[in-house]
Amino acid sequence: MNAAVEWLSGQRPAMQAALATLVDIDSNSHDKAGTDRVAQAMQGWLRDADIVGEHRAHPDDGDALLVRLRGAVPTAAPVLLMGHRDTVFPTGTVAQRPWRVDGDRAYGPGVSDMKSGLVLQCFVLMALKRLPLLPFPVLGLFTADEEIGSQRGRIAIEAHARGARAAFNAEPGRVSGNLVTSRKGGATFAIDVTGRAAHSGVNHADGASAIETLARKVLALHALTDYASGITANVGLIGGGMSTNTVAPSAQAKLDVRFCSLQQREFIFERVKAIVDAPGVPGTAATLTQTSEFLPLEPQWSEGLLRRYQASAAQIGFEVAGEFTGGCSDAGFTASLGIPTLCGVGPVGGKAHTDGEYCCLDTLVPRAQALVGTILSLAD
Repeated sequence: MNAAVEWLSGQRPAMQAALATLVDIDSNSHDKAGTDRVAQAMQGWLRDADIVGEHRAHPDDGDALLVRLRGAVPTAAPVLLMGHRDTVFPTGTVAQRPWRVDGDRAYGPGVSDMKSGLVLQCFVLMALKRLPLLPFPVLGLFTADEEIGSQRGRIAIEAHARGARAAFNAEPGRVSGNLVTSRKGGATFAIDVTGRAAHSGVNHADGASAIETLARKVLALHALTDYASGITANVGLIGGGMSTNTVAPSAQAKLDVRFCSLQQREFIFERVKAIVDAPGVPGTAATLTQTSEFLPLEPQWSEGLLRRYQASAAQIGFEVAGEFTGGCSDAGFTASLGIPTLCGVGPVGGKAHTDGEYCCLDTLVPRAQALVGTILSLAD
């Protein structure tokens, strides 16, 4: 550990330069050229450290970069380092507000969520490469569609994570400096209602309002929210109808649900389906289509790794605790496979998904050092 920590202690300038490079690449989830360029930059740094990365491309988007450090026992259960290369910001954002540094904070699109985490994971791999072989392999898996639901990313994560001894997701550390030890899962659904059009003045009774049926269902769906248990249901988008003087022949809505456990997931999914399937205005019909999903990170899968990380951080010289967040991440996919998982191990940052997003540059090195120590502790 001392050799890796000592090497990382001199890497602040290199880490900061690497972060500037990634931030100044537009990499919206749908910008395949941009997410490819991020992968290529990461591959180049790792190749220079004699670490081979394989870019598994998809013709449209959502491809993956897979990196592997050999272990003394190649078949041993690996440690997985995770991160996503995409951001929420549209292509062209970099030209409007590129990388900049003000004091000890860096700003720019995706600087915290999660390009600083990508840089940290690369330098952790480089530090481990300088040491004798660990008893187990270390995998780096960096996907490109997390911000739009990880539909392809989930496939790659579940394929490579299955059987892993631990997973570390480099989403940003909380503003408090804490790690993320518990996250909600979430899912989105499309609701489509069909009805029967009629003139609203001449023959209103001949119509069947899809909007009325949808409105009733929205009220029932929102009633599923239970703050005490952590379940929320939110219809955030709605539309429908032809004109103000026509009984609406169609209506649509988008539903977001959040839950804290796999057990709650089963409950909320059953209730949503029952509400949408329930009869509405005679002559109308509703259909439900799931469009995306993240699974929860339940605390029992992070507690052991948190204690290891805290011990490692104490040796570096800082204290850290675990924290719950209602946001979702790829960490839920590994935790739901029964893999010990810790999230938020990236550098500390805040205001993600906004123009004010920032990364605390003084946390680049110590967070990388603490993660290295945590991984090495798994060799005991």
